[in-house]
Amino acid sequence: MLAVNKNDKHRCFGNKPNQKFYADYHDHEWGIPVYDDHTLFEMLILEGAQAGLSWETVLKKRQGYRNAFYHFDVVKVASMNDSELEALRTNDAIIKNRLKIYAARTNAQVFIRIQKEYNSFAKYLWSFVHNKPIKNHWKNFQQVPTTTPISDAISTDLKKRGMKFVGSTIIYAYMQAVGLVDDHLQDCWKYNQLR
Repeated sequence: MLAVNKNDKHRCFGNKPNQKFYADYHDHEWGIPVYDDHTLFEMLILEGAQAGLSWETVLKKRQGYRNAFYHFDVVKVASMNDSELEALRTNDAIIKNRLKIYAARTNAQVFIRIQKEYNSFAKYLWSFVHNKPIKNHWKNFQQVPTTTPISDAISTDLKKRGMKFVGSTIIYAYMQAVGLVDDHLQDCWKYNQLR
């Protein structure tokens, strides 16, 4: 059963009084199709940063990531030198995991190569779902998968191209975040709105 907020809106998550930022993310981003490469890059880096942590933790540090990684300018991130990346290991505004920090640069470089190959990262990514969001009809989160054959395929391809922190579980969460898949539960207020 979903919690009810003060506006009587049922949400999949973000219902606690101290979670307005999480509710805003649920209401205005999660599950909504994204075709903009800049946003797709931002979410890819943030999802990778989440590995082993909660999405709530990453969202709280989102502005810190924007400041640290040139507001997710993919060309600038791809060009960051080792000194810049090492300096971020003392930055409390982001997750200070060395592998995740360095993966941002690696992933930016691969992202650019995909953009050149497909004319945009969006075209590449959306081709995995035939350019149409997958709309699921779950009643509770126990039914929602953590991976699917499509997330497996995207993960495998990105790894083959050299990306890091793009396992199938991370990629499925990414698919949810950027709207390739709509996993809003049936009793969530966004469920009918996105259909």
